[in-house]
Amino acid sequence: MRALIVDDARLARQELRTLLGAITDVELVGEADDVASARTAIATLQPDVLFLDIQLPSGTGFDVLDALEAAPCVVFTTAYDQYAVRAFEANALDYLVKPVEPARLAQALQRVRAQLAAPPADIDASGSPLGPDDRVFLRDGERCWFVTLAEINRIVVDGNYSRVWFRNEHALLARSLAALETRLNPAQFFRANRNTLVNLRQVRSIEQSISDGYLLTLKDGSTVDVSRRQARELRDRLAL
Repeated sequence: MRALIVDDARLARQELRTLLGAITDVELVGEADDVASARTAIATLQPDVLFLDIQLPSGTGFDVLDALEAAPCVVFTTAYDQYAVRAFEANALDYLVKPVEPARLAQALQRVRAQLAAPPADIDASGSPLGPDDRVFLRDGERCWFVTLAEINRIVVDGNYSRVWFRNEHALLARSLAALETRLNPAQFFRANRNTLVNLRQVRSIEQSISDGYLLTLKDGSTVDVSRRQARELRDRLAL
């Protein structure tokens, strides 16, 4: 894997360079010491993994990521532990506190290998329907996630867009529900009503509703109405 180090401290870069040099499947392709040089290096060198410090002279590691349309795998390396929550909200694979221990670095690299071995699919790309274990990249403003389709519980129309609900989080995508539906396996995602796709694997219980449809309760506690029109199809889909 191609690695890039972003850190303003020369000694910290040297330490990490030495640790990475002992790992046979890692190629260190470059180093950067501020936000601007990091962005340039990422665009030019196209690393697979970014070892990113948080405190930089011209900003933060989060500023580096905010400017990227698509980021490589990110492992934060910092002397501070108070940014861990924000780091994982930015979809970091790991968070290493300096001085970096070889065992923790090995764990982080194993996570990187696992991610690179199963590259994410674009949820709106053309092609065959995605399977439950396929991962998709979701971005909403400055927040990004890699999510397996099995983790998505429902997708709901939101104006001209679609809101994807997963892991007690949600992301607004600039895609229509119909466009997303073409990429999802109909055996897994069911059109419950005009505005909602529901992941049948996330359904915890089902009840008859007063409108001759159904009320689905999902594993996260949310509920979805199945319209009368779609109720028959749901019965046929779930019947033995």
